[in-house]
Parts: sequence; structure tokens; C-alpha cells
Amino acid sequence: MLNFAQVGNDLYTGKRSIDFIGRQKTWYAISGVLVILALVGIFARGLNFGIEFSGGSEFRVQGVSNSQDYEQKAQSAVGEAGIGGNVVATVVGQDTVRVQTEAASERTEEARAALAKTFGVQEGAVSASLIGPSWGETVSQQAIRGLIVFLVLVTLVMGLYFRTWKMAVSGLVALLHDLVITVGIYALFGFEITPSSMIGFLTILGYSLYDTVVVFDKVRENTAEAFATKRMTYRQAANLAVNQTLVRSINTTVVALLPIAAVLFVGFTMLGPGTLLDLSLALFIGIAVGAYSSIFIATPLLVDLRRKDKAVVDLDRYIARHGSKGTGRDALAGIHADGAPEPAVVGSDSTGAAEQPVDAAYRPLHRYAQAGPRNQPKRAPKSKR
Repeated sequence: MLNFAQVGNDLYTGKRSIDFIGRQKTWYAISGVLVILALVGIFARGLNFGIEFSGGSEFRVQGVSNSQDYEQKAQSAVGEAGIGGNVVATVVGQDTVRVQTEAASERTEEARAALAKTFGVQEGAVSASLIGPSWGETVSQQAIRGLIVFLVLVTLVMGLYFRTWKMAVSGLVALLHDLVITVGIYALFGFEITPSSMIGFLTILGYSLYDTVVVFDKVRENTAEAFATKRMTYRQAANLAVNQTLVRSINTTVVALLPIAAVLFVGFTMLGPGTLLDLSLALFIGIAVGAYSSIFIATPLLVDLRRKDKAVVDLDRYIARHGSKGTGRDALAGIHADGAPEPAVVGSDSTGAAEQPVDAAYRPLHRYAQAGPRNQPKRAPKSKR
């Protein structure tokens, strides 16, 4: 039986390793296919915006005992009331039918009466609301403005925190990757986009950023030690960081998706379309895609962006001449297999020769020094008179 705790420990120590960085072309290809499909859905099929964005009329008929043929009944009743445009009818909950029309009309009372008669309920059981297109336009503008401000702040904060613009760019690409794929899934499957969905889109960016920052923080820690000890390449140190955070990322994602999946199940089977279902659907898709990007896209892209940096190139050349000390955590810590500490080499000169180690136990003795605890220079023998 597979011991996940042991697997996680082996990944963290480097005893086992998945080559995430070496297979970056495979991950790029998978993401490329997903992004292309998403763009085809967005520009070919188009997005199914809800009535809040396009404007129109919405009626809710409560207490419907028999919801069969509700679409035909709704179209017939709205047509008798003199309201034109496309009519969309859906079942909400157990006994409520939601009827939406594209065109807002003042013939609300006629439509309520027609719907009540058609579905066999009291006129008081039919509620009506009118939504103007200007309100939906305002929501769209605010959502786009919020997205732009969020991306700008993310870029600045990540650049200041990690002190390198390449990490900020990698994180930003991962965020856009998640957003495009999530919106593309909505377009391909025809899911309705509502203000709740827009809130979900902005929320998933936060989840994706959180996971990416956790991985990048470990990448920064490992690569800083790699530059100091010269025991593995930048690529190896970054790959080790992804392996060390893999189990944590999976656990965090699963814990986040389980309650959302429960809400989705209840929404699809019992509640029907509504704010709760719209928000949970966006969160479920976005969090799943965000977990993928933080592992398979962000760090490999960062390594590709930094592969021509002078420090990275010098480190790779040094490792190529002297050999790597391993790819695990012990290699970064400077530990032998038998547990004895090794000197931590801090650099090399222009010829590639290693500089002096920084460990005090391995500092070279003075040329006149003698071995021993005192480590004092030998005294010259007294001359005989």
C-alpha cells in the first residue's frame, strides 16, 4: 500500500524526485492546448452573459407542481403578454421556474398574469424584476478595472518581495493562464456568466497567487543556498523546491475543493441556478487550474527566464567542472551521507578554482600552526649559548 506520508518525506528530502523542470516543454504543450481551446470558446462560441449584463426582464414562478415542458409554457405566456426577444426558462430549486427575457418591458403585470395562468398558480406567486443594460455595463467596467488594479499590484508586490522582476512576470503569466482557461471553460460549456461569476474569477486569482508565492518562496530559499554552496545547479534547486511543496499544494487544493464540490452538488441537484452555484462553479474550476499552473507553469517558466543570467550560467559551469553533490536537501545543507559536515564553498575565482570554505572547522591552518586544540604557532627552539 502506498504510504503518502513517506512519499511526501522522500520528495522533501530529495530521495525521490519528479523532474518538473526538465519536462517543461510537456507542461507548456498541455497548457498551450488548453489556452487555444479556451480562446476558441471565447471568440468562436462567445460568452453567455447573464441578464445582469445585457438587461431584460426576469420572472420567478413559485409553487409549480409540475415543471414538465416549462420552457414551452414560459415562451407561450411571455409571448401572449407581448414581450418579445429570446426567452430562457430554468428550474430553480424544487418548485420554482425562472423566466428571463432579453428585452426589458413595461408589460410586467400582463406577463405575471399570463405566467400565473399558464403554470396554474396565484398571481402573487409570480415575482418580476427589470434590469437595465446600463447596470450590467457598470458591473463589467468595475470588474475590468478591478482586474487591472489587481494585476498591477500583484506585479509590484511580487517584484519587491522577491527582488526580481522575473519572478513577478512568471507569477503574472500563471495568473493570466488560470483566468483564460477558466473563462474559456465557461464559454465552451455555455455556462452563464453573472456578477457572482465575476467575483469568483477575481477570487481564484488570489488562490492561484497564494499557491505560486509559496512555491516561489521555497525556490528562492533553495536557489540562494545553491549559489552559496555550489552543490547543485539553479535548475536542480528549483526542481527540488517544487517537489518539496508538491504535497502541500495538493493537500491545500483538495481541502479547498471538497467543500466547493459539496456546494456544487447541492446547487446542481437541489437549488438550481443562483448566486451560490455561480460563485462555487467559478471557484472550483479556477482553484483546480491554479494548482496546475503553480506547479507546472510558474517555476519552469522562471527557470527558463533566468537560464541566461550570469550568476546562473557561472553556477552551471562550476557544477559541470566539479560535479553536483546531489539533488536532495542534504546537498544544499552540505551534509555527507554519513552525516559529517562538508565545507560550504562560497564562490570561485576566474579560473574556476573554489574559494576558501566558510565553515570554521575547515579553515586552513596558518603555515606555522600545529594541529591541536590550541592551534598556536610553533615556537622557535632556544639557541644554546
